[in-house]
Amino acid sequence: MHDIHLSTWQLWVALLSACIGTYFCRSVGVILSGRVDQNSEFFIWLTSVTYAMVAAMTVRMIVLPVGLLATIPLYIRIIVCVITVAVMMSGAKRRLGPALLIGIVCMMSYVNYFDS
Repeated sequence: MHDIHLSTWQLWVALLSACIGTYFCRSVGVILSGRVDQNSEFFIWLTSVTYAMVAAMTVRMIVLPVGLLATIPLYIRIIVCVITVAVMMSGAKRRLGPALLIGIVCMMSYVNYFDS
């Protein structure tokens, strides 16, 4: 590996550059937001692509995980996902918070009690 040593002023310049880049893009978005038709074909397509990418990354994380999640068997990961989705869809309102909490508790319960 390469050892990269940055001085204090270089770190501040990097942080300032990142902030300027981020806030410049955000300010352009705010300026242009009043002129954008959210129901246009482009934004419908963009929304579809965004949802597809999130779904693909979620499936990849479940089926082909990296790191500690790879030590959990596939069938356990799928069962936890099914339980989590069932909790989220069970109420009249979509309940993301309780679903995430149940998913975490299920995964930690498996790791603490069944994984040896």
